[in-house]
Amino acid sequence: MNILVTGGGGFLGQKLCEGLRARGHGVRSFNRGTYPALAAMGVEQVRGDLADRAAVIAAAQGCDAVFHNAAKAGAWGDYDDYHRANVMGTGNVLAACRAHGIDKLVYTSTPSVTHRATHPVEGGSAEDVPYGEDLKAPYAATKQIAEKIVLAANDDTLATVALRPRLIWGPGDNQLLPRIVARAKAGRLALVGDGRNLIDSTYIDNAAQAHFDAFEHLAIGSACAGRAYFISNGEPWPMEALVNALLRAAGAPEVHRHIPLPVAYAAGAVAETLWPLLRLQGEPPMTRFLAEQLATTHWYSMEPARRDFGYVPRVSMAEGLQRVADAWRMAG
Repeated sequence: MNILVTGGGGFLGQKLCEGLRARGHGVRSFNRGTYPALAAMGVEQVRGDLADRAAVIAAAQGCDAVFHNAAKAGAWGDYDDYHRANVMGTGNVLAACRAHGIDKLVYTSTPSVTHRATHPVEGGSAEDVPYGEDLKAPYAATKQIAEKIVLAANDDTLATVALRPRLIWGPGDNQLLPRIVARAKAGRLALVGDGRNLIDSTYIDNAAQAHFDAFEHLAIGSACAGRAYFISNGEPWPMEALVNALLRAAGAPEVHRHIPLPVAYAAGAVAETLWPLLRLQGEPPMTRFLAEQLATTHWYSMEPARRDFGYVPRVSMAEGLQRVADAWRMAG
C-alpha cells in the first residue's frame, strides 16, 4: 500500500514513516523541508505548504491512505498562521482524499481540543470529555476545528479517525525535552502549582503504535471510524515527578521551584499583552493557557482505544526513561 504522511520530517512523523516502511508500505512524506533521515528510510519526499491545495492534492496522487500528522504547533503566535496550517491544511488533505478516492485517513489531533481552564480530567475518554470552550491558545482552537471537520468527513467513501496523543517524549525529541533541559540548566525552570497534579504522557514508540493500530482497524463502517481517541502510556505521573525524571534522564538539574497558579496566570496575561505591543520575538515564557495546562490534572482512559483497535502501550514509563537516558549519554 502507498501511504502519504504529512509532516513526516517531525518527531512523530519520522517514527510513522519508519514504522510504515518496516511494515512494507511505500511512503511519501509531504514536508516544508527535506530530511536525510527520511531519504535513508527510502521515503519519497515532496516539498510544499499544507495551505496550497493544489500541492497537497498532487502529493496524494497514487496513494491509498493518508496519515495527516503535520500541524503548526506552539503556545504562541498569530491565529491566522495557525488557521492556515491547521484548518485550511486539513481541509486540503480531505480534498486530496476525495480527489483520488482515498478511503482511509488517520489524523493526529491533541488532547488540547478538550481543554477547559483548570477543570481536571481524571480517567475520561473522548466519549465523555466534551470539547473545550474559550480556548486561549490558537493551536488548541485551530486543532479543535480541524478535528471536527475530519470526523465530520467520515462517510461511506472515506473512513477517518482522530488520535489525541498526550505529551509525546522520547529519544529524538527536538522540542519538549531540549527546551526544559535548557531552562533547567539556565535556572529559569519552575513548576506551576504544587506539582502534584497527575498528567498523562506518551512515549514516542507508543504514540506511533497507536497510529498503526488504528490504521490497521480503520475501514468504512468500522468501530473506530468517525471517532476520536485519547492516547497515552496509561501511567499518569505527578507533574513534578515526570519533569524531574526527564531532567535526570538528560543529566540536567532537577527543578523544585514552584510558582502559584494565579501568579503564573497573571504573568501569562501580561506577557500576552506585551509581546505584540512591543513586537517581541519568539514565544513568551508563560501564557494563560500554558499556566492552566501545567497546573491541572489531565489523565485519560485507554479503554476505548484498546476496545476499538487493540491499542496497548508496549513501552513502559520506566523503560522509556531508560532509553532517553541511554540516548542522551551516547549523544553527550
